[in-house]
Amino acid sequence: MTATTDQTDAKRQNTVIAVDAMGGDSGPSAIVAGCAAFAKRRKDVDIILHGPQATLEALVVRRKQLNGRVTIRDAAEVVSMEDKPSQVVRHGKKTSMWATVETVRSGDASVAVSCGNTGALMAVSMIRLRKLPGVNRPAIAVLWPSSNPQGFNVMLDVGADIRADADDLMRYALMGASYARNGMDLPRPRIGLLNVGTEEHKGRPELHEAYELIAAQAEQANFEFVGFVEGGDIPGDIADVIVTDGFTGNIAIKTGEGTAGLIGDLLRKAFKNTPMSRLAYLFAFTSMQRLKRRIDPRRVNGGVFLGLNGMVVKSHGSADATGVAAALQLAAQLAENGFTGKLAARVAAVLPTEPKDQDA
Repeated sequence: MTATTDQTDAKRQNTVIAVDAMGGDSGPSAIVAGCAAFAKRRKDVDIILHGPQATLEALVVRRKQLNGRVTIRDAAEVVSMEDKPSQVVRHGKKTSMWATVETVRSGDASVAVSCGNTGALMAVSMIRLRKLPGVNRPAIAVLWPSSNPQGFNVMLDVGADIRADADDLMRYALMGASYARNGMDLPRPRIGLLNVGTEEHKGRPELHEAYELIAAQAEQANFEFVGFVEGGDIPGDIADVIVTDGFTGNIAIKTGEGTAGLIGDLLRKAFKNTPMSRLAYLFAFTSMQRLKRRIDPRRVNGGVFLGLNGMVVKSHGSADATGVAAALQLAAQLAENGFTGKLAARVAAVLPTEPKDQDA
């Protein structure tokens, strides 16, 4: 029988992931299905599910892969996509999202995963986990399919905060380099600063200031600064990490997702257009499936909140079971690598704590 009450010390040698079971657009069934798919591959990770206990018990009992692998913690209330972050901070203590983050704060889990409201999740995470010393604004980092050997580039920020001054962008560069080094095994990642052109005279004043600040940290922080990059370089091989503000980054990833969806639709229509095109699809089927897997956003689902005293992974709200499983895999990898501690050490080594960094 699947565990439905807290299991304290019996299995804590395994990595433990706390999951908000109520945050996704597809409801808890897709999230539980994703947990089952992940549990089938990873026998060394346990899961704490947060949400209405009766609902989750009925879903979990149908998944034999979760037998003995899941603890359910009852949380009656849910954060909707329409809820304002400030409202959740004031009145959301009984929600599954709050409880999920609280599990990381208490040490019962190493990392939290949620498909829910991004703004609310960041607000709750900042309140409960607080910022790392040396970080003024946390950032959300995502993996973007690229032509680099590793197959993906890191981009941040993609929506944690629409503002970012020169100092924030420099700190994003430090955090992005640490993420690429520990999450993608790149000993000396290449950092690019997103701009409207690569020429030195282009861009806003804060970008020029950030350019100098990032360049000054490159040697000490062990990364290569390639200078300004453009939007076309995000999926390219010029840089491993793309640094930008949250407003620009959020628009970029949503534009990329929309464009990928459009291309997929156009290809499907093209192959169905005539009998000859349908025959051509049969010959191209293997290559098309390989391409689909290569650019499938579900495979790299999960934005990592960087700059907090604890790990939080934000899964796409529309994630299906495959996407949820990918977010859990990313969460487990970072937890097992001790990423938060390494990031904290890197930021502290380069940027001493300032009084303002202690503010919640």
